[in-house]
Amino acid sequence: MARVAGVDIPDNKKIWVALTYIYGIGKYRAFKVLEMAGVSPDRRTRELSGEEIAKINKVITENYKVEGDLRKEVTMNIKRLIDIGCYRGLRHRLGLPVRGQRTRTNARTRKGPRRRIGTKKK
Repeated sequence: MARVAGVDIPDNKKIWVALTYIYGIGKYRAFKVLEMAGVSPDRRTRELSGEEIAKINKVITENYKVEGDLRKEVTMNIKRLIDIGCYRGLRHRLGLPVRGQRTRTNARTRKGPRRRIGTKKK
């Protein structure tokens, strides 16, 4: 397995798909990285030379914030919202949807399983 930006990317997938395994890189950014590195997106990861992987790694580390740094920044942004006590921060603290979705029905992903009253579900 090739290692790019501290992540092992799969060998048997096309390189643009393999790059999306890195936190912070989606389809669009994967194509941009490959264009900047001069690598064809249709090639498989196992077909790339060490030199090409090094080019890809260099482009990512110089131009983009990925993995640990990005996770840390996102976490700090959420923590800042909670600390200042704004509406979005309160929603994060309470574990409710942050972006204006309805909560009377749905929102089960954020709210967790339903609390049944009076009966037990088998």
